[in-house]
Amino acid sequence: MGINLSGRNYLKLLDYTTEEIRYLLDLSKNFKDMKRAGVPHRYLEGKNIVLLFEKTSTRTRCSFEVAGRDLGMGVTYLDPGSSQMGKKESIPDTARVLGRMYDGIEYRGFSQELVETLAEYAGVPVWNGLTDEFHPTQMLADMLTIEEKLGRLKGVNFTYMGDARNNMGNSLMVVCAKLGLNFTACAPKELFPAEELVAKCREIAKENDCTITLTEDVKEGTTNADVIYTDIWVSMGEPDEVWESRIKMLKPYQVNAAAMANAKKDAIFMHCLPSFHDTKTTIGAEIAKKFGVTEMEVTDEVFESKQSVVFDEAENRMHTIKAVMYATLK
Repeated sequence: MGINLSGRNYLKLLDYTTEEIRYLLDLSKNFKDMKRAGVPHRYLEGKNIVLLFEKTSTRTRCSFEVAGRDLGMGVTYLDPGSSQMGKKESIPDTARVLGRMYDGIEYRGFSQELVETLAEYAGVPVWNGLTDEFHPTQMLADMLTIEEKLGRLKGVNFTYMGDARNNMGNSLMVVCAKLGLNFTACAPKELFPAEELVAKCREIAKENDCTITLTEDVKEGTTNADVIYTDIWVSMGEPDEVWESRIKMLKPYQVNAAAMANAKKDAIFMHCLPSFHDTKTTIGAEIAKKFGVTEMEVTDEVFESKQSVVFDEAENRMHTIKAVMYATLK
């Protein structure tokens, strides 16, 4: 029987089977081929979607907008100041109003509970563009990129360095377990993922013949890696006061030439972006002035190296998000 995701929400990959994730990746490849070849694919002509952003973004917003328009849909963007959601109007009420006007709803913000509530009441597919707990659209882009660069997913040794209990650490552990990659979280013990999620992922990994490893040892965590992945050390919404402690805690987990040298020769470097690999941003310049740190989670040398695939990864957000919207709205 074929995979049918019509009408489904896309909130976290724990809700999806390995076969369903595989289907979305294959669909993403098809859409990427059509986009590159200039083949029109306005398969959802006449439908409309709304993008709700409590957290701003470059890649997520642009990916949803371009993907939606490529599919022939009307796209409405609402930033935090453009709706009454959660202020004058409850989340259930907002969901029921938008569900009467739109065919699909994207939410990017803080609360996983909020996006789950939207999905409960909207009556149309709801897609999670990022919450503090999970980032499922990024996962498809990451897996598509790995498969393009390494030619496989099953058996790949995947190392995530940094804050492993954030939305990226959580989501990468889940998707690796689902697709058969050996996942290693290389982080300080206090930044390991929640024990309950680790236990759940280990059960899934066992079914897919792969492993989940947690280590504080950088040498152990990076040796023989096919992929080394990192993210910014302080997430959007966290107070500025945590910068000092986070820099001190995570400096040993910076992805640098030494870390990459431990990995396989053909290993790739990945990052969901934005990245503080230099001081060419306002925050980067402020951190450099305040703490004397000119490179944070990754050095500029690694970020700009031939092993870095971060911009391929960024482009793939568009193709994979297109696949999610098409699969759930067709």
